[in-house]
Amino acid sequence: MTALKNGTFLRALLKQPVEYTPIWMMRQAGRYLPECKAMRARAGSFLDLCKNTELATEVTIQPLDRFDLDAAILFFDILTVPDAMGLGLYFAEGDGPKFERALQHEAALAKLQAPDV
Repeated sequence: MTALKNGTFLRALLKQPVEYTPIWMMRQAGRYLPECKAMRARAGSFLDLCKNTELATEVTIQPLDRFDLDAAILFFDILTVPDAMGLGLYFAEGDGPKFERALQHEAALAKLQAPDV
């Protein structure tokens, strides 16, 4: 079996002894990298980047290629879940994320779709 590249990180999560404190990077920290900005431009939008498996994987790996890190958090945006439930996520320029169909009444909850997992 091949040795895990992130074994130190996994052992630390399990509260096992490690030789050093592992370093990891969240996606938010990586979004300022020039290569991440270029990938977002290539995707066309942030949401398109989230929904494209190959590009999302590339963005996840970019900080590991640039820095001597032990792990990276998988590129994903939590808002894609309510979008998959039918709320219609979009990003308004200069204003941030919005939903086309916001949940304002209890009846709207019954119309939610179960996301395809």
